[in-house]
Amino acid sequence: MPLDPQAEAFLKQAAASGAPPLDQLPVAEARKFIRELFAPPGERETVGRIEDRVVEADGAQIPVRIYSPAVSGPLPVLVYLHGGGWVIGDIETYDIPCRRLANGTGCIVVSVDYRLAPEHKFPTGPEDCYRAVKWVADNARSLGGDPTRIAVGGDSAGGNLSAVVAQMARDRGGPGIVFQLLVYPVTNYAFDTPSYQSNADGYLLTKSAMQWFWNHYLNSERDGANPYASPLRAASFAKLPPALVITAEFDPLRDEGRAYAEKLRAAGVAVVHSAYDGMIHGFFTMGHILDRGRQAMDEACAALRQAFATK
Repeated sequence: MPLDPQAEAFLKQAAASGAPPLDQLPVAEARKFIRELFAPPGERETVGRIEDRVVEADGAQIPVRIYSPAVSGPLPVLVYLHGGGWVIGDIETYDIPCRRLANGTGCIVVSVDYRLAPEHKFPTGPEDCYRAVKWVADNARSLGGDPTRIAVGGDSAGGNLSAVVAQMARDRGGPGIVFQLLVYPVTNYAFDTPSYQSNADGYLLTKSAMQWFWNHYLNSERDGANPYASPLRAASFAKLPPALVITAEFDPLRDEGRAYAEKLRAAGVAVVHSAYDGMIHGFFTMGHILDRGRQAMDEACAALRQAFATK
């Protein structure tokens, strides 16, 4: 399929802005750039209630933002883990999509501000996210939530962390997770897939940017072989939660997302792989300018509603 016209127009505008490639920026400037890109000005969707809290677990202090829709409970809960290559992104950057997920799904959304690399390298990020999910399970009722209906989800590095947390919960005996939403997830420390070759440059996320992210995230090459960094390398995919895996055609991560869906399916896990032709990495959170982004958000909300309804 050709590049979607709206995505093409966005890429042309981004190129005309003269902004340097992400991997050529200092980390602090990269964080500022992504915040401005994904958090445009203007009115935001109203949610019943929004509360900022701090999760204290195992000596860590992890900020979370809790979005509660204006519907009666107890409600299912989605723990959302933001993208940004484990290096950039935060709660504020992902405020808009979390509002949409809360209203579109009718569930509580807990957005997690896990600690970032390079200040906090692997495995800090996934351990923070696992702690946050445990906290949600332990405190769901006080939040107006249902502890038997907890899902995890995220995009890009957040998709990686969601897949990893699902594996951790299985391996560590809980908490129970009923669904995983994996939006163009990073699943493997490797750069040798056909999608890495054909989409290495020119489509927002580049091969060199992914190398930059991984270099900040890992302590060593050895970490990249750990399934909690590269969930595609897990010894088993059995007994993991049902999943929706969304991929984009013009994305270096396309093939590893598809490979993860195939691994889940082969292990008997109920999985839907939804491939968005013509789309680029990041489209899911750009529904304000991309029609297909809104479509993917609607699909994610429908999948979550269905998963929660069956529990």
